[in-house]
Amino acid sequence: MEGIEEQDNIQVRKESTKKNGFLWGLLTGVLLMAVFCCVTLLIFTFRAKESAESKQKENQQYTLVRLDNNGPITPAVLEKMQNVMELIHRRFYLDEVTDEQLLDGMYKGMVAALEDPFSEYYTVEELQKLLSDTSGVYYGIGAYVSIDQTYNMTKVSGVIAGSPAEEAKLRANDIIYEIDGVSTYEMSLDEAVKLIKGDEGTETVLTIIRDGETLKVPIVRRKVESPTVNSEMLPQNMGYLQIVQFDDVTPGQFKLALDGLKEQGMKGLILDLRANPGGTLDGVVDIAGQILPEGLIVYTEDKEGKRNEYYSDGKGELQIPIVVLVDMNTASAAEILSGAIQDYEKGTIIGTTTYGKGIVQSVISLPDDSAVKITVSAYYTPKGRNIHKLGIEPDIVCEFDADAYYGEEAFDNQLEKAKEVLTEKMKE
Repeated sequence: MEGIEEQDNIQVRKESTKKNGFLWGLLTGVLLMAVFCCVTLLIFTFRAKESAESKQKENQQYTLVRLDNNGPITPAVLEKMQNVMELIHRRFYLDEVTDEQLLDGMYKGMVAALEDPFSEYYTVEELQKLLSDTSGVYYGIGAYVSIDQTYNMTKVSGVIAGSPAEEAKLRANDIIYEIDGVSTYEMSLDEAVKLIKGDEGTETVLTIIRDGETLKVPIVRRKVESPTVNSEMLPQNMGYLQIVQFDDVTPGQFKLALDGLKEQGMKGLILDLRANPGGTLDGVVDIAGQILPEGLIVYTEDKEGKRNEYYSDGKGELQIPIVVLVDMNTASAAEILSGAIQDYEKGTIIGTTTYGKGIVQSVISLPDDSAVKITVSAYYTPKGRNIHKLGIEPDIVCEFDADAYYGEEAFDNQLEKAKEVLTEKMKE
């Protein structure tokens, strides 16, 4: 019996030990789970905090002002803005004005305060329209316009063949005094373009000044397809290639036209950049790469001295004589190309001093999908020339004879001079 009793005691001790082990295991498991949960919570909290701080830093990229007494946007400024808006809503008599209109006007006013005709604020709708303008198709009158630096007014810099502007007999260098009764004095170029363009079938009336005479010219808007490159083969194996402006589609059109002239046996090229208002930097760099030898095409410098350089690989260099036609309306990207050709002595520049726009604008998107186009840098030719307000001086000066060109014979004296010079260069 004793043996059996002792055995039972041993069994009881084993069961007690087993129960104690289970309890200790359970307790240990609970403690480990608690520690795991705490660690997980700490990791999650840290990552959440890190994500929030990262997001805050990301948002700070767009927060360029401080809402304190040391920054430009103080509580007093915000209060004044609110008071002006409320005053307009309560007392302005002529028309109803929305908050959106007032805010857009405020943003436009800030950019206008720069007194830079090339900087502009765009609403979401205006930005979408701007981006679509590089497609080569729009609704308007078919005239290229620029800012006349003497009168600080809009002027016609070129007319598209077969367009309403040509039919209305607009001419290059016509000063546009008014657009539908609105003066263009000190008006930005973008604002003038916006007024001139419109729905198909609608009419705009331009008041122009030509040779001291004031004329009112009604023009009906319609769809205008603007080929940015025109070309033809002239006698004596001379190729003629005109670049109207530098759009997204221009490099492809240029290559097709150039290849076509080569296939026809071109031995010399007249490159016509007259009345070319410029366009995209990428477009002109692409085209310059199809003409120039290996080397620098253009470089830009911003206010901090940061320099961006654009090069030609030289693989598409033209090995034929080139003559380039320019005039007072050759601007921006067109000056980059003519300046690079001149610096490399790759061609002869003929005509009159170019417009002189040696600054670069960038369209910068804002978080709400609106944007600001702002002057961000100056550009320089390969030899380091900045031609802003100076222009490119031609190698051979040839003034445009407007009377001969717009006369019955439509004689282009500058083109004839280019043919004459190219003929001699082809003999060399």
